[in-house]
Order: sequence, then structure tokens, then C-alpha cells
Amino acid sequence: MSEPRWLDDDELAAWLPLVRLVQALPQALDRGLREEAGITHTYYAMLANLSAAPDRTLTMGELARLTATSPSRLTHAISVLEGRGWVTRRQCPNDRRSQFAVLTDEGLALLQRIAPAHLAQVRELVFDRLTPEQVRSLGEIAGALVGGIDELGEG
Repeated sequence: MSEPRWLDDDELAAWLPLVRLVQALPQALDRGLREEAGITHTYYAMLANLSAAPDRTLTMGELARLTATSPSRLTHAISVLEGRGWVTRRQCPNDRRSQFAVLTDEGLALLQRIAPAHLAQVRELVFDRLTPEQVRSLGEIAGALVGGIDELGEG
């Protein structure tokens, strides 16, 4: 067994705040969304991804991938969102094993109502603290890291 590749000082100085960020940011966003609409950031992300999709429709598998949610957690979440009238499920006509999640008009109306406050919070917590150059770098870094995670998921 080979010796572990320990993080050097610069890597550790980047890693520890990143870990804190990926844990603290969703919690902060959850607080705002729970107050505004009684939902978590994960549920918001599901609704937002559906709103951006053609015909406000995605397969359950694609929605799980886009929101980094396990299939079982997604099924539960969609049941909750369906119970509130914000999402419906539809069988895929070409593949009986697949289902579509569809954002309803009520779900779109909810997003239109809560998006301004949510986006203001995102700006306050993230983008207002960065220069335009840092925003571009953040996009590049996040893209590279998500790409690596996506590759692991395909293996």
C-alpha cells in the first residue's frame, strides 16, 4: 500500500473553507426558503431545474443527476412536491421503467413568487462578495470539480 498524498499547506488552506462552504451554504439557503415557502434548497433546485427544461419536464433520472439526489430521495421529494400540487409524474411512453417529472402551473407560480427573495439571498451570500474575475474563476473551478464528480458517477 502506498503512502497517502497529504495535502500541502496551500491545499489545506483551500480545502477546509471549501468543506465549510459546501456544508454551510445549503443550510443558509434552506433557512430562507423554509421561511418563504416551507421547502428546502434541494426542493427549490428540483423545481428550478424543471422550470428550465423543455416543456418543464425531465426524466426522474435526469432530475436526480442535476440535483445530485439519490433516486430514493428524489422519489420521496417528488411525492411531497406532487402532494402540494407543484409537480406531476407521467409515464414515459417509450420506456415503461421511466417516469417524467413535470412542473405544474402552480409550481411555476410558486417559483415566480419566491425566486426574487432566493436570488437576493444567493447574491448576498455569494456573488456580492466576489469580483467579476472571481465569479469567472468560481465558474471554472466549480465546473471542473463537478465534472470530476460526474465522471466518478459514470464509472
